[in-house]
Amino acid sequence: MNPLAIARVLVPLLLAALCFAGGYVWRDRVCVRDAALLAAQTARAQTAAVVAARINEQTAGVALADIGAKHETAREAAETVPAAVAADLRAGNLRLRREWQGCEAGRVSDAAAATRERDALTASRDALAGALVRAGRDADDQLRAAQQVILADRAAINGGAQ
Repeated sequence: MNPLAIARVLVPLLLAALCFAGGYVWRDRVCVRDAALLAAQTARAQTAAVVAARINEQTAGVALADIGAKHETAREAAETVPAAVAADLRAGNLRLRREWQGCEAGRVSDAAAATRERDALTASRDALAGALVRAGRDADDQLRAAQQVILADRAAINGGAQ
């Protein structure tokens, strides 16, 4: 065979092979570029999600800290309630309901009871009434704080929309 004839057959085959290989290289470069763009978009979306979650968490933390501070203030204020109720009962500013006044009805009548015993019973009753009022106030404060925590959690879950 003639070298020119061989060249005429091999050159087009060689060019076709080079074009075929070049097409694969171009396609692979496009795929790599697309994969890099997708990875960058995913990273940006993940970063935005993390930032949003941290902001939401910090907002919820501030709200919960505020609820806790208010609850502690209410607890400290509640410590003065029993003494104030007892003093108001002694001064006549407050009166006990009939059920509480009759608690000592089974005891010896007032006329027969010693003055010291009556005074001790009155002071004891006043102190117990103050303690009961404080217990009720503490329960109300705890319930109010728990409800505020639930509302704050719901606001955090719903993205601040209530």
